[in-house]
Amino acid sequence: LPIVSGKHLRKISDRTALQSADNVEKFITTRKIDSFESLAKFTADTEQKYGQLDSVHLSKGQKLSRLKELSKMYALYEPYRTTYKESQSLKGFAKMKFDREHKESLAKYPEMRERLQNLLEQGEKITPKQWKAEIQSLQSEYDSISREKSKTATELAYAGITGYNKKNLERELQNESRQRNRQPDRTKRKEEEI
Repeated sequence: LPIVSGKHLRKISDRTALQSADNVEKFITTRKIDSFESLAKFTADTEQKYGQLDSVHLSKGQKLSRLKELSKMYALYEPYRTTYKESQSLKGFAKMKFDREHKESLAKYPEMRERLQNLLEQGEKITPKQWKAEIQSLQSEYDSISREKSKTATELAYAGITGYNKKNLERELQNESRQRNRQPDRTKRKEEEI
């Protein structure tokens, strides 16, 4: 395995499968890669696909994170809102008694409402049920894209290993060729010296 090169290789936590020649051969045959040119084309196409998956993954992740933050803030806000609404529904002595008993919650209500409002976008309404449904939907999409992205990274790692092994083999063959070419020169020099 290449140690430094291969940006997708770094994304694979368990690299033992990548070291198996059988797995690399299976990768090449299932993708119908029959030359290094087709490997380069496969790599370029898959890199483009990976880039698209990465940008969709990032945007869905940001939206999911925002909705989770809104939902979490609403969960903090909800008890204060309930106390405030109950206080508003009462009148007279019952209201005074209730307000005295829940003085801290009623005092904190405007701050909590303001914090929630600050998280909302322009014109967005407080819709916790819709947020939860959207979170569930987005989470499944996000997980699906994560799996697809991981699979694509693995394919790119296999492609990177195959390309690296070709270059490494060429380098080793060049070194052997140089070694063989140097041997006759050394024997000639020894013969001349004798």
